[in-house]
Amino acid sequence: MSRIGRMPIAVPAGVDVKITPDNHVTVKGPKGTLEQAFDKNMSIALENSEIVVTRPNDNKTNRALHGLTRTLVANMVTGVTEGYTKELEINGVGYRAAKQGKKLVLTLGYSHPVEMEDIDGITTDVPQPNKIIVSGIDKQAVGQYAAIIREKRPPEPYKGKGIKYVDEFIKRKEGKTGGK
Repeated sequence: MSRIGRMPIAVPAGVDVKITPDNHVTVKGPKGTLEQAFDKNMSIALENSEIVVTRPNDNKTNRALHGLTRTLVANMVTGVTEGYTKELEINGVGYRAAKQGKKLVLTLGYSHPVEMEDIDGITTDVPQPNKIIVSGIDKQAVGQYAAIIREKRPPEPYKGKGIKYVDEFIKRKEGKTGGK
């Protein structure tokens, strides 16, 4: 039995969960609403303010889907109650970020500034010129948007310039040694 899949998901007060017979789960909370359709083989039930995910048999695909389904539903519940954030850090001389309305303007050493429009449900905040905070209720969308921002100038290993996650470690390389 899956250790992750068999753990029940506690539904906090103020969160409304609706599960249809075709495994379409809708979670409504103080921060917003998330909905997602899951595989028909998994059985998702709401019992005593806990969500329980069970699988019909020990088939290989059902075993793989069991823990995945439980984790995705748990992420939905966490998203509508607490939300998710990713912090990015900009390193490099002259590299900076600024917020203009709903646009994130990045100066990254290119001949032009890079402008990015905020996606629905995702907000960006720039507390300092070298720090970007991406936040939202959908864990996958927050991570994807943070990865797209990082992709504009990934960190390089020689001087460490570029956009990196705050908790990311950049393995540094030594430059060329001169002469013969």
